[in-house]
Amino acid sequence: MPLELENVRLFRDLNSREIERISLALKKETRKKREAVFAEGDAPGWFYIVLEGKIKITKLSPGGREIILEIIAPMDFFGGVAVVRNIPYPANAVAMEDSVLLKMRREDFMEALGRNPGLMKQIFAELGGRLTDSLESRRELALGRVEVRIASLLLKLAKKSGAGDLVNGAGIDMKLTKQDIAEMSGTTVETAIRTMSKFKKAGVLEEKDGRIKIKSMSGLQELISKEE
Repeated sequence: MPLELENVRLFRDLNSREIERISLALKKETRKKREAVFAEGDAPGWFYIVLEGKIKITKLSPGGREIILEIIAPMDFFGGVAVVRNIPYPANAVAMEDSVLLKMRREDFMEALGRNPGLMKQIFAELGGRLTDSLESRRELALGRVEVRIASLLLKLAKKSGAGDLVNGAGIDMKLTKQDIAEMSGTTVETAIRTMSKFKKAGVLEEKDGRIKIKSMSGLQELISKEE
């Protein structure tokens, strides 16, 4: 199995012959920090996988402020909704740091889905989960207090990383700036700084070298329950 695909969750159940076939259709490219991958409204020409770095999926608020809908970490994919449905990309994709991507033409990806019903089922399950998360995030942005929004974001990112548990805490396997947190939770950088400081003083999280560790996920959940 090609090295670049062996850890891609989407392809793990495919046989080596199909992996090889898919690898021949993939192209590698790089994006510098803040460089766009695609813009909202662009034609859905490519399906993307992150090898290194991270990509943010964004939209602009009615007031013109950038809101991060999702962060795509290494070995995860993006652009799938537009490619599968053959609709314009519904949001922007921008490199948060220097990143290495794999991309596959829409036609090649759709052929791969046609050859592999299991892959089709898996990608629809993944996209369904992302849609649910997106709707929940928008509800929180509209209704939740900022402390609840930021705490919910941190819990979601920690659970996605899959490192840790409710008792011993969990790390978020990516570097996040206060600007990133503010944009993902629909608030200002100053408010994000104050809220993170509040959580650290409560002893439920810590930061080191730009990385966040939730020391007690249940403790953070209990803290935000009081805020709701």
